[in-house]
Amino acid sequence: MAQSRQTILARIASVKSTKKITKAMQLVASSKLTKQKDAMESNRIYSSALFEMMSLVLQSGEKSIYMQENQDKPAYVFVIASDMGLCGAYNTNVFHMIRDHLSSEDKIVMVGGRGIAWMNSKNRKMEKTLQDLHEDNAYSVLAMQMEEALTLFEKKEISKIQVLYTQYKNTLSFEPVLETILPIQPVKKEEEKKMHAQLIYEPGKEQMLQELIPMVCKSLLFSHFLEAHTSEQASRRMAMESATDNATELETSLEFKYNQARQASITQEITEIVGGANALS
Repeated sequence: MAQSRQTILARIASVKSTKKITKAMQLVASSKLTKQKDAMESNRIYSSALFEMMSLVLQSGEKSIYMQENQDKPAYVFVIASDMGLCGAYNTNVFHMIRDHLSSEDKIVMVGGRGIAWMNSKNRKMEKTLQDLHEDNAYSVLAMQMEEALTLFEKKEISKIQVLYTQYKNTLSFEPVLETILPIQPVKKEEEKKMHAQLIYEPGKEQMLQELIPMVCKSLLFSHFLEAHTSEQASRRMAMESATDNATELETSLEFKYNQARQASITQEITEIVGGANALS
C-alpha cells in the first residue's frame, strides 16, 4: 500500500509539472494570437484596396491573360502548414485536404516544416519547400515564389494558381480551404452598379491590369499566410487549454485516489492495533 501511495504521489508531481508547461504554452499562444490577428487585420486593409482597384478596371470590361484558365495543365498550389507541432488538428486537417483535393500531378509549394515532413513520408513530390517564414520575411519570400508561378501561368504551363490554407473565422472556429487566385474571376453584375462615373485610366486599362493583378496575387498569398498563422495560434491555444484542463482533472482524480489509499492504510493500522490489543486482553 505504501508503494502504491508513493507511485500515486509521483504521478501527481508529474501531472503538476506537465500542467505548468501546458499552461505556459497556452498563455504564449494567446499572446501570439493577439499579435497575429492585428497583423492579419492590418494587411486586409491593403489587400482590399488593391482588390477594389483591380475590380474597378475589370468592371470596364477589360480582359486579361490572367482571366483564362489553361486547360489540361496541372495546378500550382501553395499549401500552408505549420513549422511547429502541438497545435491540435491544424496540420491533420490540411493533410486531409491535400489527400482529397490535390492530384499527384499538381505542382505543390509546401510552406511549413510539418507539411514538408508529411509530404516526404507519403513520397509526394514538391515543387518547392519553404520553412521558418515569419511576419518580417514572409512577404518577400512568398512574392518571389508567386513571381515564378505567374511566369508559368503566362507560359500556359499551369492551369491555375491556388492556395490551401486554414481560414480563420474566430478564436474557436477555423477550417482549411482551397482558394483559386488565378485565373481572376470576372466581376459579378450586381457589383458593377457600384461604379457609375466614367473613369480615365492612366497609363491605360490593359497596362494597369498587367501590373495590378500580380500585385493582388502576391497580396492575397501573404494575407492567406497571415490568416493561416492566426488559425495555427488559435488552434494551439485551444489544444493547450484542453491539455491543461485534462491535467487538472487527472490531478484531482489522482489526489482522490491518494487520499483513498492513505485512508485505507490508516484504517488497516487501526484494525491491527485493535486486533493486537484484543489478543493481549
